[in-house]
Amino acid sequence: MGQDDLMSTAEDVADQFLRVTKQYLPHLARLCLISTFLEDGIRMWFQWNEQRDYIEATWGCGYFLATCFVLLNLLGQLGGCVLVLSRNFVQYACFGLFGIIALQTVAYSILWDLKFLMRNLALGGGLLLLLAESRSEGKSMFAGVPTMGESSPKQYMQLGGRVLLVLMFMTLLHFDPSFFSILQNMVGTALIVLVAIGFKTKLAALTLVVWLFAINVYFNAFWTVPAYKPMHDFLKYDFFQTTSVIGGLLLVVALGPGGVSMDEKKKEW
Repeated sequence: MGQDDLMSTAEDVADQFLRVTKQYLPHLARLCLISTFLEDGIRMWFQWNEQRDYIEATWGCGYFLATCFVLLNLLGQLGGCVLVLSRNFVQYACFGLFGIIALQTVAYSILWDLKFLMRNLALGGGLLLLLAESRSEGKSMFAGVPTMGESSPKQYMQLGGRVLLVLMFMTLLHFDPSFFSILQNMVGTALIVLVAIGFKTKLAALTLVVWLFAINVYFNAFWTVPAYKPMHDFLKYDFFQTTSVIGGLLLVVALGPGGVSMDEKKKEW
């Protein structure tokens, strides 16, 4: 009974938070979600020569193609961010940013680095949620044809987005015998499973937002490292990627888990 009371209190706190932030949370979620693209696009501008030389040396593609790669990344990411924040052509912006993720995954050999690959997939999950959020309730792929809620593409986008988001947390698990590490892994695993299956989703996602924000500020504090050191750029990249995943989780908190979830099925029971 005590556990039920604790869970009920936690859900009440989460509901109160949502009522207070209802108008602002989706905007904050979108800003967090596109932050890594915004930062990377700006970095392409300030590190134009370094990025071009890296692509040219790595792939031997020549000066022109390397320049086109950097230009595409710069314009694609900054343009996509502007469209998302202005709420114009959001679906096209999402598809463009999906393309940027795929392009960078190949160009920077992320495909062979499991940790960074999982984080890129988690970032893609956030974009899926943004894509689902941009679809109005009355729209479907077959306009004018009624569809059941469970078969709506939007519901499956939300499911796919939730499942991909949890990949970020799998990269944060630490396999060592200390009590704190074991406790953190157990709690973290329980929360990501709840988000993935859509059970107590808003509460679990909000808890993960707080946890991930604390981890991000503590471990990825790039502002404490001098800008000339390579670790500065590494931590900065990690910080904004994590912030984007936080944005995806905030979208889950704001919009709910969607039709393909245990929370939704409970209403039918």
